[in-house]
Amino acid sequence: MPKWRIDGGHVWRDGYRILGDGKSWNGLFGGSLVSGILMTVAHFIWDGRDTVSMRPFIDPLAAATESDWFWLGNEWFAAFIMGFVLGFFCLVGDSLGSFVKRRRGLKREGDVSSKAPLLDTLPFAILIFISGLLLFPGQIVGQTVLIPSMLTLLILTPLIHRGVNILGFKLGLKEVPY
Repeated sequence: MPKWRIDGGHVWRDGYRILGDGKSWNGLFGGSLVSGILMTVAHFIWDGRDTVSMRPFIDPLAAATESDWFWLGNEWFAAFIMGFVLGFFCLVGDSLGSFVKRRRGLKREGDVSSKAPLLDTLPFAILIFISGLLLFPGQIVGQTVLIPSMLTLLILTPLIHRGVNILGFKLGLKEVPY
């Protein structure tokens, strides 16, 4: 399958690629699609479990109703839409981090990391939290009471991100450990 680069190979006025080869339309929409599927699976796992002890986590649609903007048809499509939108903004945040890194001359070179771990991790986390708060205010992902937890996750995200990348590399799922 061909890989369609988001920046189309174009160079910014600073002489560097806008985003680089690592950011593709395939990844943006494929990742968003997988996120939508995972949110639907999460809702499915929760669905029908009447007692709290049977629930492994909180249903992402626990507060959703047919009047919500993302409720298009039924609860399953609503779960998919919520997951797709959150995944999309997460990946847009990742692309914004890449844009800033390139403007600072911190592009990835082969097997060498850009040496910008915060720009590799925080933009996607920040954007997913902001999109949850703004687009899903009545839902669990949009609860302002969770802002302290979100801030804690912003501190932990670089550590988690690095660990998952190393694991993916060791399992052969990634070509590079970053």
